[in-house]
Amino acid sequence: MPQVKIIAKNFMDMVSSLPAIKLDMLYRNQFICEAILRSLPPLAKKYVLQMLYIDAPVTSKSLQEWVLADGSSKHKVAVDRLIQLRVLEVIDRKKETAYKLNPTFQASLRKHLIYGGTLPREPMPPNVIARLPTSEELDAYALEQWECFLLQLISSGQAERSSSFSSSMMRIFQRGLLRQRDKEAARLTESGFQFLLMDTNAQLWYIIREYITNSEEQGVDQADLIAFLLELSFHTTGEAYNLDTLTDDQAVMIKDLADLGLVKLQKGRKDSWFIPTKLATNLSVSLADTTARKQGFVVVETNFRMYSYSSSKLHTEILRLFSRVEYQLPNLIVGAMTKESLYNAFENGITADQIVTFLQQNAHPRVAEKVPSVPENVTDQIRLWESDLKRVEMTPSHFYDEFPSRDVFEAASDFARMHSGLLWEDAKKMRMVVKAEIHMLMREHLRGQK
Repeated sequence: MPQVKIIAKNFMDMVSSLPAIKLDMLYRNQFICEAILRSLPPLAKKYVLQMLYIDAPVTSKSLQEWVLADGSSKHKVAVDRLIQLRVLEVIDRKKETAYKLNPTFQASLRKHLIYGGTLPREPMPPNVIARLPTSEELDAYALEQWECFLLQLISSGQAERSSSFSSSMMRIFQRGLLRQRDKEAARLTESGFQFLLMDTNAQLWYIIREYITNSEEQGVDQADLIAFLLELSFHTTGEAYNLDTLTDDQAVMIKDLADLGLVKLQKGRKDSWFIPTKLATNLSVSLADTTARKQGFVVVETNFRMYSYSSSKLHTEILRLFSRVEYQLPNLIVGAMTKESLYNAFENGITADQIVTFLQQNAHPRVAEKVPSVPENVTDQIRLWESDLKRVEMTPSHFYDEFPSRDVFEAASDFARMHSGLLWEDAKKMRMVVKAEIHMLMREHLRGQK
């Protein structure tokens, strides 16, 4: 099963997988073109802006002259990314390859830079809406919704309140993160354990990608969903937008996004509206641009004890994945990493590097500025304990003995060695062990020796 971190990037990869006709439809939207531009590597942004008002094709040689000699690897990455997103079109001339911007993308971005853009909906006037939540209240709401989802992922019984997630939505989100056999309770998969140790932004991208991937099962076009999500990222955090401005499909999506904490829904006497949170307005920003340090909460001591200054039930459950929680006060979780607790984590698919990264990324501000923020003896021991489990490698094999003669034994030994399947032999007692993959060939060979 592929590790979660591989698929935790933003969904621009999904944009590039859309058919050309749907991409051109997306690129008619000026805000989507800006979102695409935001997501690009710095050098790719430079190429787009430099070619924006060049209508003639730019040769490959000319494009390479725009970058220093030591930037060839970044140049290749930038060009490949632009071609994947079909922002850059390749013109295969007989003598030399040339490039030009996608005409639809180029026209939309030009128009957006010159005239600006207007969203399909404007914030509602203050006189027709009830009191809006403050920025702090909105952040707390988004965090509460997200933690409720993660607690349900760990165990539905851990959630402190009943969840508003529909069963179909939960099945989509849990796909690949949970497994269930017959009548047994659902359990986290290896990817599920890895998912819980990721930072919130990476987790959000994973869930959004899963939602987009499975949208067609719900009868929703992927291109329309991507367009709405990117467009949503240009709304203003904390402002109210009328739900009546949404299409039927968008109205369904907005309820799902509210479950995740991307928007908050409110009702007035006559109208209903949604309020974007920071989770929604960050959707058009790449993961690399949203790595600002969050407030950490974990202090690790050289004796493997951990002090976690948090009142979050979610933090408690995550720490249980690789440590032994000893007791909990209203705002303090005290635990310890032991050989047994870490072995259990490794067996569940969590790696030593993921645990160390989690501890470093969530280090309390008092220790976060120290180098290292997690004691070296602790990180070294975590990696050593992981390597202990890899010292013995299990290889399916077959044991052979009681050969009728030494000639038959030596011929069988040479045959197994020739097929790279001999694992061990005792020439004196005429015994050997061979890989299971060549067992049938060995049998046929031995039959021919009789």
